[in-house]
This record gives sequence, C-alpha cells and structure tokens, in this order.
Amino acid sequence: MAKAREIHKNNIRRARKPKLDDLDVEFQRALEGGTSTTSIVAKKEALRDAPADSNIAEAADEAALKAQWNTSILGTSPYN
Repeated sequence: MAKAREIHKNNIRRARKPKLDDLDVEFQRALEGGTSTTSIVAKKEALRDAPADSNIAEAADEAALKAQWNTSILGTSPYN
C-alpha cells in the first residue's frame, strides 16, 4: 500500500499542475482588474493540500485509495 499511496499522490500532482497554472493566470487577471482573489486562493490551497489528504494514509486497500480521488477539485479520476 505504501507504493500505491505514492503513485496516487503523484497522480494528484500531475492532475493539479494544469489547474494551478490556470488559476495563476486567473489570479493575475483578478489582481490587474482589481477584483477579489479570495475564491481563487481557496481553490489553489485546496489543490496544494490534496496530496496531503489524511484519507490517503487511512486507505486500507486499493479501492479505498481510488475512491479518495476528489473529482470536485481534481477533475476526472485517472482510475476510470
């Protein structure tokens, strides 16, 4: 399971990279436009925290680990 957890974390990191890049652009545009960046910052923080989710360490088997994929912030699971 230790190896599966690391693979899962790496999958999260790969999935979040383009999302963080897009949010960086959105953040910069918000700054330039003088609009609120609060929601953008919250989304970026959720993406950054995703690999450290306690559910990853608590997953007892492969199915539980795969079910931990948070589609609301990471998008479609790579396990489908």
